[in-house]
Amino acid sequence: MALIKEVRGKYPRIPDDCYIAENATIIGDVTLGAENSIWFNAVVRGDVHYIKTGNKVNIQDGAVIHCTYQKHPTQIGNNVSIGHNAIVHGCTIHDNVLVGMGAIIMDNCVIESNCIIAAGAVVTQNTRVESGTIYAGVPAKKVKDINASDFAGEIERISNNYVMYSSWLKE
Repeated sequence: MALIKEVRGKYPRIPDDCYIAENATIIGDVTLGAENSIWFNAVVRGDVHYIKTGNKVNIQDGAVIHCTYQKHPTQIGNNVSIGHNAIVHGCTIHDNVLVGMGAIIMDNCVIESNCIIAAGAVVTQNTRVESGTIYAGVPAKKVKDINASDFAGEIERISNNYVMYSSWLKE
């Protein structure tokens, strides 16, 4: 059974339609949207500030979502995929974003809608990633402009797939 724990009077708010893996950890001031999935060994730790997600967010295996005490909450929009072993810390991620495996997004970053953060990228503190771009590298830099036809629903397809995958485990 997942570790879901209150911290300092704040208890995670998790809709009934979410999938939470048996060894996921969710603590503190965390509010999940509809059809979220928190996968194996993922940690969503709202102990020092709040974390809020939109709908159809998947936080994949080993990912860590945290925030910065008295400074930066973490806010995640709709149709966002956080890849395996990624770290998302004290930042804002808008709608329709793919955060690749092992990527790191640091404090006070803003990832605008319709973006891809490549696997292994490190988005350094205070970076603003403009809508419709791909960022890659260490430190992450813009490598390409993209438009809706380039990824033609690919980001939403992935978030929909994770809703489907989670249904397999609820059976």
